Amino acid sequence: MSRLKKVTVLGTLCRYFSLFCKKLLNFVTMRRLLTRVIHRVLLCGRLKPAMGIEAEVHTQGQRRLVVGLGNTGMEGTRHNVGMSVLGALAARLGVADRWRGDKHVSGEVILSEVAQTHVVLLRPRLLMNINGVSVAKAAAKYGIKPEHILLVHDELDKPLGKIAIKHGGSARGHNGVRSCVDCLHTDVMPRLRVGIGRPEGQTVERHVLGRFSTEEKKVLNSVLVQSVDILLSQLSQQGSPSPSSPAGGRQAAQKTPLPLTAEPNSKT
Repeated sequence: MSRLKKVTVLGTLCRYFSLFCKKLLNFVTMRRLLTRVIHRVLLCGRLKPAMGIEAEVHTQGQRRLVVGLGNTGMEGTRHNVGMSVLGALAARLGVADRWRGDKHVSGEVILSEVAQTHVVLLRPRLLMNINGVSVAKAAAKYGIKPEHILLVHDELDKPLGKIAIKHGGSARGHNGVRSCVDCLHTDVMPRLRVGIGRPEGQTVERHVLGRFSTEEKKVLNSVLVQSVDILLSQLSQQGSPSPSSPAGGRQAAQKTPLPLTAEPNSKT
């Protein structure tokens, strides 16, 4: 009789666990579905072509888009380390005072030039989970192919101080990258992954939305310098990167680029 009760209890626990897993899966699925709906709604507007200084002489030559992924209004947090790197890059190029809001791309941009490559720096003014909307709008406006878009973002699976380039492939759980993949319909974008490490004694959410400690900031300063060095090296490469991802990346449809020019007096 006792054995029968144990079997019954075990069966009940298994049923409850199975039900819990199904509800959790449904929640995650619905959350991702809702995010995709938001993407489609925000991208359905008509995009205005580049005008003025953005549409001048330069109709040829390489063009790249560098994006610092993050949450708008949460500068200095671990989740926004991509934006911190982008700010350091702008400072190195001598254009840190040229950020300007562009409602047509839902973000802030700087136009510059590195080794004869026209470069657009982008800081999305959206939440991390829908950063891809801003990236897709900027790519369309400036005629930049997905394989020429370099995403800079935080990486939980690498400790602070570690940096790595990833040539396309899956989002690996990063919501900002997943948003970009969804909005651009491809995962060929190269990424600069900046380690922030996994939390100890707190949730992942509190960790990524928290600010760096005093000791961590000492390491971060070196990380920003190294990250900018890597970005400049990537931007200085004259050859076009491969349009296919070594991880089986999906390619996007090709579009005719719009003219792009750098702002005057930018440094290389």
